[in-house]
Amino acid sequence: MQKALNRTCLLESGFTMIELLVVMAIVATLALMAMPLFTGRSARNQIVESSSLSDIAKAAVLKYYQDTKGNLPADNAAANLPASNKMISNYVSAVTVENGAVNVTFGNNSNARIAGKRLTWRPIVVKDTPTTPMDWICGSTPVPRGMDAGGTNVTDIPPDALPPNCR
Repeated sequence: MQKALNRTCLLESGFTMIELLVVMAIVATLALMAMPLFTGRSARNQIVESSSLSDIAKAAVLKYYQDTKGNLPADNAAANLPASNKMISNYVSAVTVENGAVNVTFGNNSNARIAGKRLTWRPIVVKDTPTTPMDWICGSTPVPRGMDAGGTNVTDIPPDALPPNCR
C-alpha cells in the first residue's frame, strides 16, 4: 500500500505541459513589451557617444563665428572642416555644416532606429548681439526667448530615441 501511495505522489508532482506553455507565453510577452525600452536606450547611448564628432564641428562653427564677427559658415569648407563623408565614426556616417547648423547623419554600426536619420545641432546667440557667446540646442528643443538660432532643424530621429535634452 505504501509503495502505491509513493508512486501516486511522484506522478502528481511537477507542472503539466500546458502550465509550462502558459508561463513561457507570459515571459515572452513581457520580453516583447520591454524590447522598445532597450532599443530606445541603445539609440540614445549611441547619439551621446557620437557627440565627439559634433563637438569638433561645433568648435569650427564657433571659430568661424568669432573670426567673422557674427556670421555663420555656409558649409563644411567655410568652417574649415573635412568633407561631410570624411567625418565619420562607429555610429556616424556624415557630419554636415549647413548655415551654421551641424547635422549628424547616423549609419555604419548605429541602431536600426537611427540608421540613416539625422540630428541637428543649431547655434543660438542673444538677438542683435553678434559678439555674445554662442550656445547650442539640438533636435526640436525650442529656441530660448531673447535668442536667435542659426540654420534649420532637419532632425528626423523618433523623439523617444533622442536624449531628453533634444526632444
